[in-house]
Amino acid sequence: MATYVEGPVRVTVPATSANLGPGFDSLGLALSLRDELEAEVVAAGTEVEVSGEGAADVPRDASHLVVRAMHAAFDAMDARPPGLRLTCRNVIPHSRGLGSSSAAIVAGVALARALVAGGQLLLDDASLLRLAADIEGHPDNVAPALLGGFVICGREEGEWYAVPSAVDPRVRAEVFVPPTPVQTAVARGLLPDVVPHADAAANSGRAALLVAALAGRPEHLLPATRDYLHQAQREPAMPESLALVRRLREDGVPAVISGAGPTVLAFVGAGRSSLVDRAPDGWTHHVLDVESRGVVVE
Repeated sequence: MATYVEGPVRVTVPATSANLGPGFDSLGLALSLRDELEAEVVAAGTEVEVSGEGAADVPRDASHLVVRAMHAAFDAMDARPPGLRLTCRNVIPHSRGLGSSSAAIVAGVALARALVAGGQLLLDDASLLRLAADIEGHPDNVAPALLGGFVICGREEGEWYAVPSAVDPRVRAEVFVPPTPVQTAVARGLLPDVVPHADAAANSGRAALLVAALAGRPEHLLPATRDYLHQAQREPAMPESLALVRRLREDGVPAVISGAGPTVLAFVGAGRSSLVDRAPDGWTHHVLDVESRGVVVE
């Protein structure tokens, strides 16, 4: 029979940006916006309190994504508790391409493991990645949310992998968040089933260059973030975002759609002034660091 820790457990988890232009479903970056969550085992029932981003839209019962992720982790440890109390303080925008769902999943599995006595032995870090990626369906957001930094990830012979890669300390990110969301399923539904071989080859070359550019050659970030596979194809769902990407790139700023969009992410080197004046009316602008820490149990 499982034993649970007494009192609440707290975690923080970062926002993430996936794809980064050419790294479709394979590259992800943690950013310095962090949700804060607290959970506690109780005698019965499910209590959910949410403040901040998404508070008006998310459920307050066992269907909440964090609770579902917690239950999946508890089940993996054969340690489903009688009841849960969960508090979420959200700062990551929802349905904007900044990994809010992955943050919820990663926070949930990390909270569950921390609430079970000996949970680290029952569910190691590799198992945590496997479980989170299985829930999300792809690893490019959950991997940096777990590990922090810049991560190259994918699936090989039925197993998820995630390999951290260096990021030059001169690199920072600025994000432009539009007021209207785009659902990931809608954005993915616009992608073609087949792409030209030349476009696939060009994209693979840019993705390889992006790893080198982020690691220590940021002067190559503009060509390294050129995408051929998914951004233009999604333009009908986010025309204003693609227009902003094009305007920034024409001015030499390495700008991309963050994840499935519609947020726009721009890489900015040290010494460059903020791009806040480039934000369209009604959009939110954030200057962010690359977050070296993934999920943290406090």
